[in-house]
Amino acid sequence: MTNKQLFSSYQLLPNTWDEMYSDNSNIRSQYEIINDYLRNTSTKVLYKKEELSRQLFMSQGVTFTVYNNKEGVEKIFPFDIVPRIITASEWDHIDKGIKQRLKALNLFIKDIYHDQFIIKDGIIPAELIYSCPYFLREMKGVHVPHDIYVHIAGVDLIRNSDGEFYVLEDNLRTPSGVSYMLENREISKRIFPGILPKNNIRPVSDYPNLLYRKLKELSYQSNPNVVLLTPGIYNSAYYEHTTLARLMGIELVEGSDLVVQDHVVYMKTTSGLKRVDVIYRRVDDDFLDPLEFNASSALGVAGIMAAYRKGNVNIVNAPGTGIADDKAIYIYVPDMIRYYLNEEPILNNIKTYQLANPEDYKYVVENIKKMVLKKTDGSGGYGMLMGHEASDEDIADYLATVDKKPENFIAQPILSLSTAPCCINGVLSPRCIDLRPFALTGTDGIDITPGGLTRVALKEGSLVVNSSQGGGSKDTWVIQ
Repeated sequence: MTNKQLFSSYQLLPNTWDEMYSDNSNIRSQYEIINDYLRNTSTKVLYKKEELSRQLFMSQGVTFTVYNNKEGVEKIFPFDIVPRIITASEWDHIDKGIKQRLKALNLFIKDIYHDQFIIKDGIIPAELIYSCPYFLREMKGVHVPHDIYVHIAGVDLIRNSDGEFYVLEDNLRTPSGVSYMLENREISKRIFPGILPKNNIRPVSDYPNLLYRKLKELSYQSNPNVVLLTPGIYNSAYYEHTTLARLMGIELVEGSDLVVQDHVVYMKTTSGLKRVDVIYRRVDDDFLDPLEFNASSALGVAGIMAAYRKGNVNIVNAPGTGIADDKAIYIYVPDMIRYYLNEEPILNNIKTYQLANPEDYKYVVENIKKMVLKKTDGSGGYGMLMGHEASDEDIADYLATVDKKPENFIAQPILSLSTAPCCINGVLSPRCIDLRPFALTGTDGIDITPGGLTRVALKEGSLVVNSSQGGGSKDTWVIQ
């Protein structure tokens, strides 16, 4: 007996690419096996699988923290049991596009902190670089081991109504979410036993081993000591920090666990000081070294930047990488690809307007109901204005803030993010999604884990997928 109730109210959204159904409501080939499984599984069994996934997330402590009124509230990360499935050819396109993009971004960061050819040649305005809050003058002229600045990246992609993937933003400072990708896959194995092998789905579980190998290779020591530096238990991604440290078999440390002596970083242990060679840091630049940045920071290590400049420790990602993931710099990434690689971009940007430009500002205001406005240093879905949802009063207030510092804001057209089926209250409903693949750069090149974190806007009609704004996630299957 087929489960007709599950599919009874699935309505394709107009002018929107649906991952499971084509325009004529035929099932896309990559979804046929999961479609057959869902149709032949009772609603009662699916409810049990949903409950099992919630219990597994609870027992594993898979959480994130939402900050309201300066107080942190820990929440279980919502998970939808229906996977998002990507074909081998689609993934090949994504893989090549991200590798091309990261090569150009890494060359850009090196250039900005050394010769600045891209400024001298008039590709990017100097004032845009020097006004960026993530540009670190302390990194000017610093030699970075192996010339790798961006070791770990999470590139956010969306699929527009034309079926093409576009880059929404580049996360190059301390990208998060990979632990949810790993946990989602483990839960899929539990609730869909046998389905993954039958679909020939590429694995993601090797990510921690690959990360550890690339971190070790960055050091010139034969057996380097690698640690993960966390801001501590109150950080929103602390679960991820503990998970990655455990899976890599390395020490999870806080700033107070480290000390610098004679420009060498040491970890305090019960048997004395132990040298540290590679630090995978999840602490932002501002808090990394109180001697050079925020003097009141208790999260970092005094003197760590001096040790880094001496080449006695490698910091991952390199300080100052934020210059390349600022939303105002994002506009110029296609130009970087052409400039440094002499290639056309494989993955396109979303059309972006810089509000410090009078013509762009005028166009955005005239079309504000079709626009999303963002702070250039914003993240987590905070500080945005969704024009189609905002009242006239909200728009006026937001533009008043923009007018104070227009260079700190960009605008993009509101796109129709692709939808994927989600199991909501016993029926399948389309919800908007994006994708964050994770890339690792080492001495042997760039590796991208096949899949990534698919984030879901669980609220009906919402385009905001961030967990802090009520979003959830799905397992992402890439067919071999």
